[in-house]
Amino acid sequence: MVSVTRSVFGDLPLGAGTVEKFQLESDLLRVDIISWGCTITALEVKDRQGRASDVVLGFAELEGYFQKQPYFGAVVGRVANRIAKGTFTLDGKEYKLPINNGPNSLHGGIRGFDKVLWTPQVLSNGVQFSRVSADGEEGYPGELKVWVTYTLDGGELVVNYRAQASQTTPVNLTNHSYFNLAGQGSPNIYDHEVTIEADAFLPVDETLIPTGW
Repeated sequence: MVSVTRSVFGDLPLGAGTVEKFQLESDLLRVDIISWGCTITALEVKDRQGRASDVVLGFAELEGYFQKQPYFGAVVGRVANRIAKGTFTLDGKEYKLPINNGPNSLHGGIRGFDKVLWTPQVLSNGVQFSRVSADGEEGYPGELKVWVTYTLDGGELVVNYRAQASQTTPVNLTNHSYFNLAGQGSPNIYDHEVTIEADAFLPVDETLIPTGW
């Protein structure tokens, strides 16, 4: 059984809208998501002793998401990661994007999907957010309709992305949560270990652009 609770998280400056928080809860976990950037603000899970703890980084107040911070918990796009020198060519036409990360364009540009208010729809086991990215937004071609759905399924948080474009355009969506598996209040993650089962890795240059296979 999943419960969905809806509440006000805060108001945007200059009367630009109200940001809502949606709390999804099951017997095994709880997640808080706000309509500003489809952002996960908290994810509470139980450890092997049954003690619950918040394992993602986020802010308790809306104002925290307006300050400079590394995309805590947000959906980033149209294109996650970096586009070299903010330039790409599509169907023989060159497109130029805003530069916001050294010489490159990062996570959709100056005002990417993390810095906009999404439209929510409550589901029986979660919440779906949607928005329309206009043709030319942050330099990208074509109108793009986007849906991001968060649902709880047993002990899993499931995130589904769907996009529909009016013309050919690059799209690469993801969630940008930062995890501390030791739980909220733990000083750092320096004693964490991660294992990646991979046969190869992609080298990058000094501005984190891939250099080849």
